[in-house]
Amino acid sequence: MKVTFLGTGTSQGVPVIGCQCEVCRSIDFRDKRLRSSVHIETDDLSLVIDTGPDFRQQMLREGVRKLDAVVFTHEHKDHTAGLDDIRSFNFLQKKDMPVYGRTQVIEQLKREFAYVFAEHKYPGVPQVNTFTIDKAPFRINDTEIIPVEVMHYKLPVLGFRIGDFTYITDAKTVAEEERAKIRGSKALVVNALQQGDHISHMTLEEALAFAEDIGADHTYFTHISHKLGRHRVISESLPESVSLAYDGLKISL
Repeated sequence: MKVTFLGTGTSQGVPVIGCQCEVCRSIDFRDKRLRSSVHIETDDLSLVIDTGPDFRQQMLREGVRKLDAVVFTHEHKDHTAGLDDIRSFNFLQKKDMPVYGRTQVIEQLKREFAYVFAEHKYPGVPQVNTFTIDKAPFRINDTEIIPVEVMHYKLPVLGFRIGDFTYITDAKTVAEEERAKIRGSKALVVNALQQGDHISHMTLEEALAFAEDIGADHTYFTHISHKLGRHRVISESLPESVSLAYDGLKISL
């Protein structure tokens, strides 16, 4: 399995015109973070988890020419807003794009992208097939995907385990029964928004405690805001088994 971090940032970390914070002024490419998403390749599957506003840019940057499906963690716009740009894959692959999400995610997509689901469609709009998922494992081709429910304040969000890889974003708390699904992962990805407390995201301290509890061979932090600080500085403070992810990082399992 090959995993590419398409983006490791958050809408709370998007540069603001005129901002002079140390992250905005940084010339380290690892501090330039698009909205969080990953591309996963297995022997039989090319999959993207979430299509944020930067989806098109991310696909072009990584040269992804084949995409079998999109899986959504939750319905917030920073994770869904790029859905329109799957039309390029419709054109290349000559088929509809399978899209997987919880009921509330599919309903939100139908509201936000009503033209995609209209009875009489304008020529060239994205073509999708929607599949409703919940907490039960499901398959895309021959690849099994195990949903992991986490809480984003009061909103249930899905993370996903695929083989030895688990991806979680927008989590504040994770129940023990869901942690049991993650244990044994060789690579864990989890959000670490900032150093100060936050109502709906793990802080750096909370993410470190979560990583220690799960005990993956290696843990990568994503969904990073500017309030966390510069990549180089934070990386120096992390244990050997923990890394800050960055846009374009590739790992193999």
